[in-house]
Amino acid sequence: MKVAVIGAGSWGTALSQLLAQNGNNVGLWARKPEVVHTINTEHRNPRYLTDACLSDNIVATLSYRDALLRARAVVVVTPSNLMRGVARALSDVIDDEFPVVICSKGVEDGSGMLPVEVFESEMGNAARLAVLSGPNHAEEVVRGIPSGTVIASESEQTAQLFQQLFARDAFRTYVSDDVCGVELCAAFKNVIAIAVGVSYGLGFGDNTAAMLMTRGQAEMSRLVVKAGGQALTCMGLAGTGDLIATCTSEHSRNRRFGKLLAEGGTLDDFTAQTHMVAEGALACKTLEVLSKRYDVELPITDVVRKVIWEKADAREISRALMARPLTTEFCGL
Repeated sequence: MKVAVIGAGSWGTALSQLLAQNGNNVGLWARKPEVVHTINTEHRNPRYLTDACLSDNIVATLSYRDALLRARAVVVVTPSNLMRGVARALSDVIDDEFPVVICSKGVEDGSGMLPVEVFESEMGNAARLAVLSGPNHAEEVVRGIPSGTVIASESEQTAQLFQQLFARDAFRTYVSDDVCGVELCAAFKNVIAIAVGVSYGLGFGDNTAAMLMTRGQAEMSRLVVKAGGQALTCMGLAGTGDLIATCTSEHSRNRRFGKLLAEGGTLDDFTAQTHMVAEGALACKTLEVLSKRYDVELPITDVVRKVIWEKADAREISRALMARPLTTEFCGL
């Protein structure tokens, strides 16, 4: 079958390759003409995963309509701050039964809406929507290194459709009905990875990183449960799995951004150097909306937000975090 992929960044490129290797034709939408030209003539992406030789089954285009022509499903892999515009554009091209899987990770600024909620508000019919998330670094997936992911939807049929579409020997796909939990974990882990990067940039060690990851997961779990998700999801691929990969890997853009912050760099510096979006930088702001809505304390998230957006001194504010009142380990769950 033909599948449309919206977004030709590193993850969009890797998922396109995965789909093509499974025998599908892929219509890959890209924003830049030079990316479209190079993918179609040289079978490589000139900006992301540049060493990967892409399948002939991938055809890039600047047109949503061309990407979706004769497609039977669409994969959305754009930065979270663009997702409403993408949903609105897609709604003009596809009908309300067309299957959509959202791979964007974040929470909408201002509204606090999760990606699936944004798409439902613009396109309707939540049953045809799914989300995909897990410990999946594009650099490894595109090379066929064994990985696993979770695909969540309120519809078992939709989840299973995308489960079969993406599954390969080296890419295990699992289904879930906890869309809320999977999406909140996807947003949260990027924030914690920034905190871990900052800690290493300040010269702290593995003990600090492990504490931040574990207490970050506690924050994640508290919010997931209050928002209507399942605590168990936080222990799965979208939670613990993605948290470990994002906080510890050399591929992690959010961890790299955190380290750059501690060394005096800025978000603009990171974007200019990598041509990538550090999703955790926006998520630490947007999660504040949900923190207030559900009355859930998110101390690590608050610290990351203050360092990025309020220019707080990372070393000074880390001392304040360590000086918080002592409590029981498992509280608020």
